[in-house]
Amino acid sequence: MSAAGGSDAGGPGRALRVVHLDHTTARGGAEYALVRMLRAHPAWSPVVLLAPTDAAGAGVYAQLPARVPVRVAGVRQPAGVSAGSALHQAAALARLAVQSAATRLHPAFRTADLVDANTARAAAYGALAARTSRVPFVVHLRDMTDPDAIGRAGYALMTRLVLPRADGVIANSRATLDTATPFLRRGARTVVIPSAAGIERRTADARPAGGPLKIGMLARIDPWKGQELLLRAFAQALGDSEARLVLPGDAPFGHEAYGRHLRALAGELGVGDRVDFPGHVDDIIGALAGWDIAVQASVRPEPLGQNVLQYLAAGRAVVVAGEGGPAEWVTDGVNGLVVAPRDVDALADALGRLAADDALRGLLAAGAAATPGLLDDAAVAAAHAAFYAEVVAARSDA
Repeated sequence: MSAAGGSDAGGPGRALRVVHLDHTTARGGAEYALVRMLRAHPAWSPVVLLAPTDAAGAGVYAQLPARVPVRVAGVRQPAGVSAGSALHQAAALARLAVQSAATRLHPAFRTADLVDANTARAAAYGALAARTSRVPFVVHLRDMTDPDAIGRAGYALMTRLVLPRADGVIANSRATLDTATPFLRRGARTVVIPSAAGIERRTADARPAGGPLKIGMLARIDPWKGQELLLRAFAQALGDSEARLVLPGDAPFGHEAYGRHLRALAGELGVGDRVDFPGHVDDIIGALAGWDIAVQASVRPEPLGQNVLQYLAAGRAVVVAGEGGPAEWVTDGVNGLVVAPRDVDALADALGRLAADDALRGLLAAGAAATPGLLDDAAVAAAHAAFYAEVVAARSDA
């Protein structure tokens, strides 16, 4: 269904009114993906409805243009639904209940043609709010529906409350969608759309000549993203070389201690003077242009890191773990190298091969730049518009 279908579903000559729910303004992947998509002039009329946070201002959502209203309602939603003591979890669940009521009563929700929950936490209170409403409810899945990914309490909420209520599910990969499908009600609509990653397809131009080989991982500093695995593999494969490792990303969601651990570990491994931690990077395209090798090495199945799409579009020599969403995009020896997950030796071997073989790096970089199916933010928005219209039409016919 075309994006124009959204206008028809919202009434003659009127764009669909879509409320996007989020529980945080932190600089997370889900938040950046939503910001990028809403900046791409979508065919619907968006409103972002946030839970209050401790941060001053709108955080990452301050980047939205003035034409996208940002509203705040309810109570804070700090971490804790899937961890902590029973008392801590009970308090978190109480906050979800309060947030669901505040969301349901908000004018943006009451006048919406469709509600889209951008995160798992937002999906929990959004599903509660939607239970007493006929507004179509869409869940955006960026994590596997698995206790290891979202915690036991989060898994229970997702499988018993959220997914059974969903009229539609947008997943960032087929692997992500497959973990959720058993819990969907009959008739729920589903689609796989990669997250808006701010990509611009480039040719596989070599980085500027001169200087040592540069390897990088673009990801928030978080234990499951695999920075420690990459650091150990780098030290093993290239510890005696002049190669440099770059680990950009900030440490949201309480992972500052992990960042300090990585810096200390780099020193212990004897590569501290060749590992850079530049923090959050706004100019992703510019940063990737200086890399020779780009790595994804998550230590649990990756739904689909936006970094993999960014690496491919930038025309870098890519290395990914052979599971989850990245394995749907990278074919070993064609547009990257696929290695065994959680295997330091396998990753070190791949880094060593690429470091020693300029021709292989060039071949894989060219293959990466030619990867079919990469979508810019406007194309991602168009795909969402078509799906929103489909969900609204299906709910109207029910």
